Amino acid sequence: QVRVVESGGGLVQAGGSLRLSCAASGGIFSIDAMGWYRQAPGKQRELVALISGGGHTNYADSVKGRFTISRDNAKNTVYLQMNSLKPEDTAVYYCKTYGVFGPTDWGTDYWGQGTQVTVSS
Repeated sequence: QVRVVESGGGLVQAGGSLRLSCAASGGIFSIDAMGWYRQAPGKQRELVALISGGGHTNYADSVKGRFTISRDNAKNTVYLQMNSLKPEDTAVYYCKTYGVFGPTDWGTDYWGQGTQVTVSS
């Protein structure tokens, strides 16, 4: 059974930093892309950053230059370093793994349960 678990959320003042982690486990052979999404109250879930299996990255315009996504393939873990945080970054942040291959998975996508990030002004 594949599990995707985020950690690292919390409360921070504007201008501060947080680092989110997302670990996938459960006998995984490989993962294609990994990404971070966020959903603020009353808004749709939006893509924040994406990293391919080869390390190619994409970012939402609103976080370019402030957020950095990275991954450790050996640990099936993806990170999101968030700097210069703004109140509008407040949201629940979700991790998504694309194309998980394992004993019972053949290209399955999984979501984590989410972690709250709150930025105070």
